[in-house]
Amino acid sequence: MSLSALVDCAGTWNGINTLQDPHTNAPAESVSTATVMPEFDGRLVRLDYTWSYEGKPQAGSLLFGFDKEKNTHRAHWFDSWHMGSKAMECSGVAQESGIISVRGSYAAPPGPDWGWRIDLHTDDITMKMVMYNIWPDGREDLAVEAVYSRA
Repeated sequence: MSLSALVDCAGTWNGINTLQDPHTNAPAESVSTATVMPEFDGRLVRLDYTWSYEGKPQAGSLLFGFDKEKNTHRAHWFDSWHMGSKAMECSGVAQESGIISVRGSYAAPPGPDWGWRIDLHTDDITMKMVMYNIWPDGREDLAVEAVYSRA
């Protein structure tokens, strides 16, 4: 998926967010909405989403861009439950498969940093956002899967 394909997804989406709850080791589903908004004449795309955890509203935002010189997707990720007041800077090489896939990392003191990967798949009918927690040894665990259809 290119950034221009994400621009084509502008609008509101409804779906289900499934968090792999690290406290219970069980999936926790909630109703979710997503809004895709091109910014700066489509040079950036903002994806805002809502979900809930234990009945408490949560929200997140991804700001996507594309560095043509480096053929790299860039994103800044904010999420009220995962990130608090911080943003995670993410990047990833453009995928021929059509997926926007970006990766960042976060501190986990006193141990080494952990990774985080966000994959975004979309077509005219559905949009799917999948997030993975990446252990320091490289193992990946599914953390979040949100599946949307146009509102």
